[in-house]
Amino acid sequence: MTAWSSTLDVPALELVDVVKRYPGEPPVSALDGVSLTVDRGEMVGIVGPSGSGKSTLLHIIGTLDRPTSGAVRLAGVDTSAMSDRQLSAVRSQLLGFVFQQFFLLEGMSALDNVANGLLYRGVAPAERRSAAEDALARVGLGHRLHHVPNKLSGGERQRVAIARAIVNRPAIVLADEPTGNLDSKSGAAVMDLIRELHGEGHTILIITHDRELADSLPRQVSVRDGRIEHDSGPHPVGVGSIEAGG
Repeated sequence: MTAWSSTLDVPALELVDVVKRYPGEPPVSALDGVSLTVDRGEMVGIVGPSGSGKSTLLHIIGTLDRPTSGAVRLAGVDTSAMSDRQLSAVRSQLLGFVFQQFFLLEGMSALDNVANGLLYRGVAPAERRSAAEDALARVGLGHRLHHVPNKLSGGERQRVAIARAIVNRPAIVLADEPTGNLDSKSGAAVMDLIRELHGEGHTILIITHDRELADSLPRQVSVRDGRIEHDSGPHPVGVGSIEAGG
């Protein structure tokens, strides 16, 4: 199920001179020549206040939006010129998403919510459910397989979302404010789990406005006042300006 096993020697993520402009009079530059490299197995916090541009970075990295120009490579795969259908395939194979709002289907069990993470991979139903069961056991919810979301706590729902994100063994897990809707105890438990996953070799990007959380991560990319102002990692090059975005 690992779609990128042949590209283990390349970075998990490369943004090269990425520009994002939105139409208007004048046009709004959301990203202006931003370059960022994340090696396989890193855990990186992209941190900045609301309006700093980090949401634009999330959308570009997650192939949820297209750059105006520049290269976006995921595990060596250049996504910049892909069709919508090709991008959907890339998302299903190379990316796992964890969102603040969980985005679980309320009428489905935890098992089926996680199995849906493999729906567009062409995996047989029995194999999807088996992989989902393994992923839920990995996040400590082996005893909650058949519970629907409204029967789970906030922390448990986020664990289901994390299981869904890792079930396809993605190149990158993108976590957008993963503790934002949780109390401090549940949030700490979720972050402990994310750190465990990182320790097992997962590449994880955490987008957050929480400076304390970002300070606890091995690498931090700071976005503020329209610029990536600091990158504590090994590839702090090509830093460009950002004037709009989340």
